[in-house]
Amino acid sequence: MTASDTAGPAPRARAGQLLYLSRADVEALCLPPAEVIAAVAEALRELGSGAAEMPAKPGIHTRPDSFIHAMPAYLPSLGAAGIKWISGYPANTARGLPYISGLLMLNDPGTGLPLCVMDATWITAARTGAATAVAARFLARPDSKSLAILGCGVQGRSNLEMLRTELPGLCEIRAFDIRAEAASAYAAWAEAAFDVTVRVAASPRDAVQGADIVVTAGPILQEPSPVIEPGWLAEGVFCCTLDFDSYVSPEAMEACPRRLTDELAQLAYYRKAGYFRRTPPIEEDLGMLLTGRIPGRSNPGERILAVNLGLAVEDMACAVRLYERATRQGAGVRLPL
Repeated sequence: MTASDTAGPAPRARAGQLLYLSRADVEALCLPPAEVIAAVAEALRELGSGAAEMPAKPGIHTRPDSFIHAMPAYLPSLGAAGIKWISGYPANTARGLPYISGLLMLNDPGTGLPLCVMDATWITAARTGAATAVAARFLARPDSKSLAILGCGVQGRSNLEMLRTELPGLCEIRAFDIRAEAASAYAAWAEAAFDVTVRVAASPRDAVQGADIVVTAGPILQEPSPVIEPGWLAEGVFCCTLDFDSYVSPEAMEACPRRLTDELAQLAYYRKAGYFRRTPPIEEDLGMLLTGRIPGRSNPGERILAVNLGLAVEDMACAVRLYERATRQGAGVRLPL
């Protein structure tokens, strides 16, 4: 559906100028976690209402299990229009390079002129964790205390920060990573940053069994070898996958009678592209949840799975807030067009 051109106010482009925000600029703007979560919730609500415009993200794939995606979106209520050009290369980790990197451009929705180009690393991490937190608001048990994190990189950190903001009772963290040193570093960071205890798990099973919330944040693989088995998922668990089906087996997904994704159209797009070949049917998404068309958790024992793919509307909702904050603070560099 094409969004209406009668949108809310948006920052005006300066004739012949573009604001550039580096990664350091974006991080220094210090958008609070609660504001990121609110932005993502608003974006999902607008997408669920049919007001936002967001085509499925096309991509190119220059190496096995790599991607470079174009992610455009328009949120009329925020006057936020733009595109993120983002890449994910699992082999980069061994080279000392980031797995995820990219840029985001905002456009003036009234004229189409470019407003700002910013590094997309922080936004991608923050909004992904925030989407988990928004889902957990409705789908996790409010009294959840234990959290299993599988994959102790950038997303492992962002998800802990955002989930602790939404569910401050989370205090027992189990951390697993295929690189033991990454899990140990994560444990030291988390215990210094939050009032939590962290146990480095010896295996995925050691992390997952008995956890109230499970988040998988490994690399996305087209031919995965998932290890999480159905018997590992506790009664009442909320499991959120950020790595498609790389960690959670189809049988474990089947063991969750309630299954959602962040957007059904994106999931259908990826199925056509060859992903999720053994994933059981998913017929609900977070937009439906945020607009009240479907309920949240119905009982404490319900096992619930959310397959979050990452949405451009989430990026734009955060980016326009960063742009407005940068404009007020005089951050970044003005470049001639």
